[in-house]
Amino acid sequence: MTYEAILYDVADGIATVTLNRPDKLNAWTRAMQAEVHDAMHRAAADGAVRAIVLTGAGRGFCAGADMGLLSDIQEKGAQRVSAEPAARAVPPQGSALPDFGKTYSWFPTIPKPIVGAINGPCAGLGLVIALYCDMRFAARGAMFTTAFAQRGLIAEHGISWLLPRLIGLPQAADLLYSARKVGADEAQRLGLVQRVLPDAELMPATREYLRAIVEGVSPRSVAVMKRQIWEAQFQTLGEAIEVGNVEMLESFGSDDFKEGVAHYLEKRAPRFTGR
Repeated sequence: MTYEAILYDVADGIATVTLNRPDKLNAWTRAMQAEVHDAMHRAAADGAVRAIVLTGAGRGFCAGADMGLLSDIQEKGAQRVSAEPAARAVPPQGSALPDFGKTYSWFPTIPKPIVGAINGPCAGLGLVIALYCDMRFAARGAMFTTAFAQRGLIAEHGISWLLPRLIGLPQAADLLYSARKVGADEAQRLGLVQRVLPDAELMPATREYLRAIVEGVSPRSVAVMKRQIWEAQFQTLGEAIEVGNVEMLESFGSDDFKEGVAHYLEKRAPRFTGR
């Protein structure tokens, strides 16, 4: 696929997917939806990629759905303008739960860590996309808002499931009902983001964090753990323990387990293969 609404780059084992409509604060379009879907699956299938960053070009992360798209929906109706990305096979080791096969909920099927580098306004649908990342690092100048209630809309695309799990039900109700703006520091206190960084340090610090993952841990372990923690949201404690027991036995037979022991005993840098 040729990308027009995003940029895609791979360096040092990290794929960077950049929403690229800076003049529109990277407002989300159907083309962007399809391209992000393609780029994430491309990164998942690339053995040279072990981690992914999702960010925005210019001064915004994503200001939500493009107003042209919303106008289209208003004029023609949601069913006539909706566009699901073409179906893609679940990458190896990614979650195959049907819950993760919806329009945006496929992010957990990508068996590599995805960090959202939130560099500016993150609103509405942009916030939904950010919440499907495994973690979020924010520039100090970033701003977050659900925005839906201000447009006469509702908690869409699973944010009613995601947000309470991340920050608690009363806090989720507050952000959804009021559609108020939340700065980066408050977002960190609420648990929306894990780190707040000076604007100029956001991407270097995000890449430094991911380089430690790329260079220091087993990609097989990360893929399995990502599947475990997302699928555990639908499991009892006992079920999660049983899954863990099975996966632990599987890991004992892996090349990465052998390498994990060997590099520790030999006091050298690891050479994990993901197998």
